[in-house]
Amino acid sequence: MNYSNLLKECHLCPRNCGINRYQKKGFCGAGNRIKLAHYQLHMWEEPIISGKKGSGTIFFSHCNLHCLYCQNKKISIDGYGKEISNKRLAEIMLELQSKGANNINLVTPTHYIPQIATVLRKIKNKDLHIPIVYNTSSYETVGALIVMKDLVDIYLADLKYFDDTLAEKYSKCKNYFETATMAIDEMYRQVGQIKINKKGLLEKGLIVRVLILPEHTEDAKNIIRYLYQTYKNDIFISIMNQYTPTEKYPYKNLNRKITEEEYNEVIQYALSLGIENAFIQEGDTAEESFIPNFNKDLI
Repeated sequence: MNYSNLLKECHLCPRNCGINRYQKKGFCGAGNRIKLAHYQLHMWEEPIISGKKGSGTIFFSHCNLHCLYCQNKKISIDGYGKEISNKRLAEIMLELQSKGANNINLVTPTHYIPQIATVLRKIKNKDLHIPIVYNTSSYETVGALIVMKDLVDIYLADLKYFDDTLAEKYSKCKNYFETATMAIDEMYRQVGQIKINKKGLLEKGLIVRVLILPEHTEDAKNIIRYLYQTYKNDIFISIMNQYTPTEKYPYKNLNRKITEEEYNEVIQYALSLGIENAFIQEGDTAEESFIPNFNKDLI
């Protein structure tokens, strides 16, 4: 199937720019060619993703959200990276597989769905035999996700906000919760219940990440309640304390990490609901050392 027409009038994400990406760029800043910032064996995803050998993580440049506090702002908003061909993307995936990657982890891939789908249709289950992880903010359209059906094995999705006023304030988008939950429903429809192999690695399923923002524990609890009421223990919920301010922000609360008390409050709430399939973070994960070095040219 030829997916290139999807770039001629781009409606891949809820921004619905409708522009011809062969001629100009829309909100996300991406053109018609893939642009990558970095790729590596990444050890700091959830344990069932990274395992002992690491996740074969590919960081795509640009993003359809502009989160004020994004720790990867250099690539997501500033657009750092290098344009590559579809052929080169395939080579990178196979290179990561040869290095022992447990999976191929596509970070912020939404705006490159046509190119990624074209590559995966050629190599998945032929030369590429490890799971595909789609790592997303969940600001997605169901229609675009359907293009990835049967190509993605694991969805690693954020659910960033329950309160849409926070989404507008921090990420410049409207109707985030409704849009993201519809997308997550489609993700679950595609991959179904969790499947873990004998090595303890996720082969198929959905993980939803909840990043707790300073002074917004109630929003995090509302997200967790929604996820558990909707999916019970058929998904993993990853409750994250790693919010890291990397510059001075106009909102005072964003200029600090979350406290241990804030994190424990959310964890205790999750336990009170009866959640069993959850990941929590221990120790000081809110450190810039966990942010990849995007200055290192590996492409």
